[in-house]
Amino acid sequence: MTHIKVKVDGTAYEDDVEPRLLLVHYLRDRLGLTGTPIGCDTSNCGACTVELDGATVKSCSVLAVQADGGEVTTVQGLARDGEWTPLQHAFHERHGLQCGYCTPGMIMAARDLLRENPHPAPNEVRQALEGNLCRCTGYQNIVRAVLAAAEHQVGEEARA
Repeated sequence: MTHIKVKVDGTAYEDDVEPRLLLVHYLRDRLGLTGTPIGCDTSNCGACTVELDGATVKSCSVLAVQADGGEVTTVQGLARDGEWTPLQHAFHERHGLQCGYCTPGMIMAARDLLRENPHPAPNEVRQALEGNLCRCTGYQNIVRAVLAAAEHQVGEEARA
């Protein structure tokens, strides 16, 4: 067993974990954060995407011990005081989900895109999300949701 200290969604945790434990299993099984789904265990689908120290990672390809001393943000850690982020609202309002299985990973990947490129073109959104698979929506509404969130950010900047 290996002792780790990690902050997840703003809460500090200390645990003894097996060195081979994947971060996705640590989040779900140890911490009960089931908003990060297990999609494929091969890093192909992106459903399990989280942030580790500010960078998006597919948590099925990262060991929990690699997060030692780090900070993890899951989709469950985005809302503040029960209030969704504009990106989460946009996914809801623009119907950027159907079954919802891929949605946490899509939101986390889109968040990373909007941080790097607050004014993306539709093709840039598609390119940024190409590591995340959806089997339901056909992606149109997902792209629309990300673009709507970007517009909201622009509106917020203009009012500031």
